Amino acid sequence: VRFWVARELEKDGIVKIKEGALDAAKLYKIQWTERIQAVGQLSSLPEDFYPRLRRLINELKAVSRVSPEKMREYEYVQNLAQDIVNCRLRKIITLASLSAPESHILKSLTPEERDLYERIRQIIIEWRAKIV
Repeated sequence: VRFWVARELEKDGIVKIKEGALDAAKLYKIQWTERIQAVGQLSSLPEDFYPRLRRLINELKAVSRVSPEKMREYEYVQNLAQDIVNCRLRKIITLASLSAPESHILKSLTPEERDLYERIRQIIIEWRAKIV
């Protein structure tokens, strides 16, 4: 079941989404791993990482309105998320510009990242064809 379908079913009280909770500590580990890896390396993330990340951010944003402590956690998680996205984006752009990236690295991309990679790669291929 697609995550958005599960989320709608959960809103209606029909199901309860069961997932490994994503929290600030797990995000910090992901961020740390992304920062220490070389530009050509991507750690493997769960396929549903970005929907789970958006869900965590939205939940923290909602509770941060009533709790100063949750506001700090929300800001911290938001900063971690931005850093993870920026690190991975730089790596995806680098991979897209390679003439033949290694397939095992591409397997580490989430569906959203794979789509972005394909689009950027196509733009680079077209640009190179015009220039050279």
